[in-house]
Amino acid sequence: MIKSIKLTLGIVLTGSIGLLAFSAKHLHIKPKTETPSSPNVVIIFMDDMGYGDPVCYGGGPYKTPNIDALANQGMRLTNFYAAQAVCSASRSALLTGCYPTRIGISGALDHNSKIALNPNEETIAELLKARGYATGMVGKWHLGNHVPFLPLQHGFDEYLGLPYSNDMWPVYYDGTPYTDTTNYRSTYPPLPLIEGNNTIRTLKTLEDQSTLTKLYTERAVAFINKNKRKPFFLYLAHSMVHVPIAASNAFKGKSGAGLFGDVMEEVDWSVGEVVKAIQANHIQDNTIVIFTSDNGPWLIFGNHAGNTGGLREGKGTAWDGGLKVPAIISWPGKIKAGTVSSRLLTTMDILPTLVDLCQAKMPANKIDGLDFSKLILGDENYIARDEFAYYYDRNNLKAIRKGQWKLVFPATSQTYGPPATIGRDGFPGKYGTDTVKLALYNLYRDPGEDRDLKEQYPEVVQQLSAIADKYRQALGDGLTKTVGTEVRPAAVVQ
Repeated sequence: MIKSIKLTLGIVLTGSIGLLAFSAKHLHIKPKTETPSSPNVVIIFMDDMGYGDPVCYGGGPYKTPNIDALANQGMRLTNFYAAQAVCSASRSALLTGCYPTRIGISGALDHNSKIALNPNEETIAELLKARGYATGMVGKWHLGNHVPFLPLQHGFDEYLGLPYSNDMWPVYYDGTPYTDTTNYRSTYPPLPLIEGNNTIRTLKTLEDQSTLTKLYTERAVAFINKNKRKPFFLYLAHSMVHVPIAASNAFKGKSGAGLFGDVMEEVDWSVGEVVKAIQANHIQDNTIVIFTSDNGPWLIFGNHAGNTGGLREGKGTAWDGGLKVPAIISWPGKIKAGTVSSRLLTTMDILPTLVDLCQAKMPANKIDGLDFSKLILGDENYIARDEFAYYYDRNNLKAIRKGQWKLVFPATSQTYGPPATIGRDGFPGKYGTDTVKLALYNLYRDPGEDRDLKEQYPEVVQQLSAIADKYRQALGDGLTKTVGTEVRPAAVVQ
């Protein structure tokens, strides 16, 4: 009798399991799976947005409610740096986790550039794509404008945007075509808008430029909607607030803070639309959103440029106004809402952090980024980085930072101070030239880099000088004519 009961029970259980299996297979019922190792990733990368531009960093009198809300629901970083204060170099660092000089990228590449990001360098897109992610880019690329070096050849499944900066076109500052054929800008072709690997139209007027923020936003939202059921990586690299700035009719003249304010409110709207798309698809708890900028403001353009929040100088320099940028990271349920961190971090650190959070593989080649996932996930005492090398020009080590200290090396630098002039309404002023002397600054007490303390702290000067020698040996230094032992070449454009 007992044997009979056991047999009957086994038949019932087996039949039940079989029925469940049949139902799942034929009724398309998928078992619920946890995906903590495959969070979606959205990087919103602004162009020339200064540390003091978002309202949550002290900006205004325009409003940025969506950027502020992102900060309120995540972590706002107050000591975050771009790797260099210029477009192409900065973007190469974000995508590869390397100092630009390590991978041979410098300056701002235009249509005639003879170098590009080397395909041997592994980007965030390639690393996450190998993990099974859908990858999409929208906006400014600036790492090579020929087909072998466009986003689709660097790990992105799709791309829509400009191959370089929106001022690299044959249009004068007032919006009219160049008539002075001796000016190098007159040789530029019209701005190509590229989809995939092909130019689909060209931008020839300021009115054309005013469509970019909305166009990029709509494509970003479409990418999120299309890939909501699988892990995705979206890189949204806005052309604004880089000059020439332009706002659509929906925002032009509406901020009460001039055209720059209008543009800020439109890019803030864009951030809101991206977040709305994430929320509408109910994936906010599994989506990391990172908002930051490629470098500080281009101050020579006056009221068409942003602000540094009181930091020294701006874009195109090795002072903190050129490299310290706003940075916000949101991941509801994982990153504590409303937190602020003053830990030293850089755009290079984003790659290894995402590799850890998404359980992807690190690049085969050496990188300079450091994983700060423990910090954003709640360990407020975690220190990922306490050093940073300030490179500019082709490969000049202009300064070194260790903790609170920044040692600036003798060099020649362009300056926005006297005798420079500042422009207005879309027209630039002229740079001045500054002879920089050896100086030591305490950035905790003197973020404006005004008070030289090298005489009071000679031991700190000695310590930072030794650290600088380490970087010179590995990455080189044009100021001391040092060739680095660890540098890798950029791709050569034929």
